[in-house]
Amino acid sequence: MEKLSLEEALEDLEGIVTALEEGRLTLEESLVLFEKGMGLVRLCGRRLVDAQQRIESLTGELPPDLRDQAG
Repeated sequence: MEKLSLEEALEDLEGIVTALEEGRLTLEESLVLFEKGMGLVRLCGRRLVDAQQRIESLTGELPPDLRDQAG
């Protein structure tokens, strides 16, 4: 999973959300997908933090539109 790009992870996450919303899965299938989805959420968070840090290191500061979102 770590090798997924942010875009790939988001696409997988959208598919998981759609499958869970349809409600046609067993409880066990839903739990497996939910667990995978939580892993993807954490992966996306790390990718976004990494991107933010790269921007800061290149520019010396965060762009104005990201300042309010930073921790």
